[in-house]
Amino acid sequence: MVNVGSPALSPDGRHLAFTATTIREEENDRRTSIWMQKLEDGEPVGEPIRFTDPTRDASSPRWSPDGSLLSFTSRRSEEDQTVWFLRVGAVGGEAFTIEGVEGPPIWSRDGEQIAFLKSPERDDEAEGAGTLAPDAISRTLDLDRFDGHVVTNRRYKRDGQRDWLPHPELRPRNQLFVVPAQGGEARQLTDLPRTVGNVEWAPDGQGLYFTADPMEDDEMHFHPSSRIYYLPLAGDGTGGEPELVLDAEGGFTSPAVSPDGERLAFLHTPSWFDQTELMVVRLGPDGTAEGAPRNLTQDWIYSPGAPSWSADGAQLRFQAGVHGNTHLFRVALEGGAVQAVTEGDRTISGVSVSHDDEFMAYVSSDPVRPGETHVARLDGSGEVRISDFNDDWLKEVAIQPATPVRWTVSDGTEVEGWVIPPAGAEAGTSHPMILSIHGGPHSAYRNTFMGLFQVLSGAGFYVFYPNPRGSTTYGNDFKHAIHAGWGLVDEEDFVTGVEAVLAAHPDIDPERLGVTGGSYGGYMSNWLTARTDLFAAAVTRASISHWESLAKTTDSSLPHLPFDGASFEQRELFRALSPISYVENVTAPTLVIHGEMDYRTPLGEGEQWYGALQKLGVPSEFVLYPRSAHGIREPWLAADSQERTLSWFEHWLLEVPRAAEEEAEATGAADRFP
Repeated sequence: MVNVGSPALSPDGRHLAFTATTIREEENDRRTSIWMQKLEDGEPVGEPIRFTDPTRDASSPRWSPDGSLLSFTSRRSEEDQTVWFLRVGAVGGEAFTIEGVEGPPIWSRDGEQIAFLKSPERDDEAEGAGTLAPDAISRTLDLDRFDGHVVTNRRYKRDGQRDWLPHPELRPRNQLFVVPAQGGEARQLTDLPRTVGNVEWAPDGQGLYFTADPMEDDEMHFHPSSRIYYLPLAGDGTGGEPELVLDAEGGFTSPAVSPDGERLAFLHTPSWFDQTELMVVRLGPDGTAEGAPRNLTQDWIYSPGAPSWSADGAQLRFQAGVHGNTHLFRVALEGGAVQAVTEGDRTISGVSVSHDDEFMAYVSSDPVRPGETHVARLDGSGEVRISDFNDDWLKEVAIQPATPVRWTVSDGTEVEGWVIPPAGAEAGTSHPMILSIHGGPHSAYRNTFMGLFQVLSGAGFYVFYPNPRGSTTYGNDFKHAIHAGWGLVDEEDFVTGVEAVLAAHPDIDPERLGVTGGSYGGYMSNWLTARTDLFAAAVTRASISHWESLAKTTDSSLPHLPFDGASFEQRELFRALSPISYVENVTAPTLVIHGEMDYRTPLGEGEQWYGALQKLGVPSEFVLYPRSAHGIREPWLAADSQERTLSWFEHWLLEVPRAAEEEAEATGAADRFP
């Protein structure tokens, strides 16, 4: 497979840049290149061509406002990843750098200035081989010989990061810099004790908007708290003092200034429990809010993504997930119903729009097709597929479509999922089924291509993948329906979902059901094998077995808010929601998979589950992947994980029942196997 992403449509709509990522098997890595497609009136002219050096990774394409330059990031030396530029007008050309630009460029609208984010070098870090918290009380015997770590804060690690995090006072934080577009000395405009992000130029180039979180270092603050600031630029190009644009409870993100500079659109989330809303506020002469913001999505139950303005300033656009699909939506500035621009059972991502609002580009994927780039008119009509990297491969493999299934749980909530049948299944034959559970739980399965599901289908399995209560894309009430009841509430969704699938597909053998998932999906795999007798085999990845231990060792803030407090405040609840509390009931043979560098659901969670199963005599194996965090990214390790998952289910759901059936036939007990 080739993974396509990052579509960037040129301002005039005549060129489309995008990335294509392939896996290099021998090198055990991924190689990303930027490709370019010429367009004429939204139609491709010729074939897309590779636009960057095939021997170097290149990603994050961005256009200058006049479309003459394409920037990208690429590591072309032993130094850190660098920003490069290519002139667009002829195919390819020599990449060059612009003096002073040390981060992905954010051009002013007139193209005269480039802003970027960078962490300034610090000179106050302690020397020595280890890391020391500046407020540590214990003394170091010999700084040069001490290569350990002294921490005084809670979040001293990050999933997938090999080195321990420095103390918050010593952490690098991105600040805002500006340099002339032709290059020169970069001017640092902010020097804040927090990280700057979400930079947006004012249309007149006389100021910039950005976000920063004043609660960034408060490790016991769990609710959204990011703020939007305005930074005016003086006549000499230096920055003034950042001004808070508006003050209210909650988190403010994704600022977008209207074309006339008179309004600011942004996303607002009042608390962790609340829905994100799209807001608009009028701006005063000083760049800050004037009056109260208006909510443009208050009658819409779904969560909007980052907004962008139409060229005439009359509408706002955003992407959002709705019932497993992801599409582009729009809403009028003056209010009214949210309208879908794209449609279909698929996932749309990376929408990029030409400056005249005539065309847009995006990546589209569905359950039977990996993502490819497309171009369409801004109303969604005239869609044309641009890339075809996966067409030849798709001709060589059997791909099965996904069929939706819906059922109602006891409180009246409708739950949705999908079923993929076995490849080449013959009518009247019996097949096993795998229930696959997504992570999160505040995430969702989307109508997109899932390679593992097709692999399982090709081996003779039905695959059932639901979006239970707790999933996103179904509204805020659905998302928080499992609050303080993970496992206890959503257990019903999985059990009744399996029953609904069995009723709809009588050729599924109820005695040969498997369950798998990662993260929350691993947690629920553990939970369901401990709380039900539905499953004859399980594969649990990056799982959770004991909430009390996870809460004290994870790099995340979970599960404090979802469980109404810390483990010592809600001890009985934490224990009631922990699969380890019911582990003695497990009989399903279980493959436990974990990354050695997983700090989100630390390795001890998998160790506890495997250790308990071993003591219980449940057939089990423990696979520990080196250099792997919460997700197994290294290509050959990821492929190995997939092969182990497949072989585990083949053994317990195909080979063992077949052997038992053969033995039964030999002993005259074949009537036990319909």
